[in-house]
Amino acid sequence: MRISVTEAKGQLTDLVRRAEAGDEVILTRHGHPAVRLVPITATPDRKARRALLEAARKSGAAKATNGPTAARSQDFLYGDDGLPK
Repeated sequence: MRISVTEAKGQLTDLVRRAEAGDEVILTRHGHPAVRLVPITATPDRKARRALLEAARKSGAAKATNGPTAARSQDFLYGDDGLPK
């Protein structure tokens, strides 16, 4: 929804409710977008962030597979004679 700043002055409470409900509210000045109203999302606390990081680490460790060592990781680029293919 686009509405001019002048019109929004009288409808601010309604516009805030609409933004909180998920509607995109853009305030315009002279027909050009000036401001967008968006709801503030709750910032996770330290404990929640820690739990998220631990879950990501466990997930990554479970998906990790052993591959070639660094000394052999580029062998496919070279022939049996040791020269580039």
